[in-house]
Amino acid sequence: MELDIKGADMVLLRSATVKDGSIVACAFSPHGNLLITGSSCGDLTAWDENLKCLYNDKGHDLGVTCCDFSSQTVYERGIEYYQMASCGQDNEIRVWLISFSDARGFGMRCKLTLGGHSAPVLSCAFSSDGQILVSGSVDKSVIIYTVKTGCILTILTHHTRYVTACALAPKHPLLATGSMDKTVTIWKLGHSDELPDFPLEGRAQMNVEAWSEEEVATWLSQEGLNEVEHIFKANNIDGKELLHLTKDSLLNDLKIESLGLRNKLVRRIEDLKSSTKAELPNIPNEFLCPITWELMMDPVIASDGYSYERKAIEDWISRKKRTSPMTNLTLENLLLTPNRTLKMALNHWLERQKHSSQSNQTAPHR
Repeated sequence: MELDIKGADMVLLRSATVKDGSIVACAFSPHGNLLITGSSCGDLTAWDENLKCLYNDKGHDLGVTCCDFSSQTVYERGIEYYQMASCGQDNEIRVWLISFSDARGFGMRCKLTLGGHSAPVLSCAFSSDGQILVSGSVDKSVIIYTVKTGCILTILTHHTRYVTACALAPKHPLLATGSMDKTVTIWKLGHSDELPDFPLEGRAQMNVEAWSEEEVATWLSQEGLNEVEHIFKANNIDGKELLHLTKDSLLNDLKIESLGLRNKLVRRIEDLKSSTKAELPNIPNEFLCPITWELMMDPVIASDGYSYERKAIEDWISRKKRTSPMTNLTLENLLLTPNRTLKMALNHWLERQKHSSQSNQTAPHR
């Protein structure tokens, strides 16, 4: 059934509340007759289409972060089951079998508990055939599992920050992942149950120097500079060459005569350089504030045990009240304790970076 909501009014049918925590995840079953919600306290709740609560129990030891239904049902002993996956702050993914019919009522049991991640799992998604499950985590990895056995097919570690989103295309062998490193990547999966093949797209700004000529051409297209794509291709401009282009080289080497076009190119290239400079240093994760992902200058420890930049966590608390940015759970108190040990380590690291930079600048050129 296709829905035509263009110009139509949205009508609120009904609402319901959970006992504890905040609802942080929800998903409909394939037939739309069942809704699963996950809460920040770890509960999974099942509702029918009238929002009658059918089930409520602890799904994860800590907060639930995501849940997803497979579009394909499975049969066991003549009974049809929905497959639903949930993931949470306990570093685990769980696959559930859910039966729901007028004759048998509601039933839900955990079929598999999947490990492999060393930090909270933020996202999970089924393939369209229900045979593959993918997850993304705070540990910056993406793991692909077989649903039938729970075996890990492969682990992808291309992201440099938390993996916050993942999706498998319904009609194509493609996997998309998104991250707090500001990149989205698309991977082509091999045939059947083979491992992922190669990255199709996804250009991290911090790796501009590693861009291929095709990736530079794609960037030009995205920036509305299609008219110079053929010039860049003809001159074999890759990421490294791109970052060294100037107004003079655009005119003299690439023969781009339009002053306005040259100025626009230079501005876009300078933007890339700024992003590259901001991202390239290999900054240890413990020195980055989990809220802003910027280097901390005044690290403090909150009651959730995590360290944050003081101003960032103070702003967070003023907007979000007493919730933890990392767990979504209520903070026990609003006390912020200076993390002197982390501050000392951070200062040592900054000093080493400074000396290293000075050494590189004074080193004789050959």
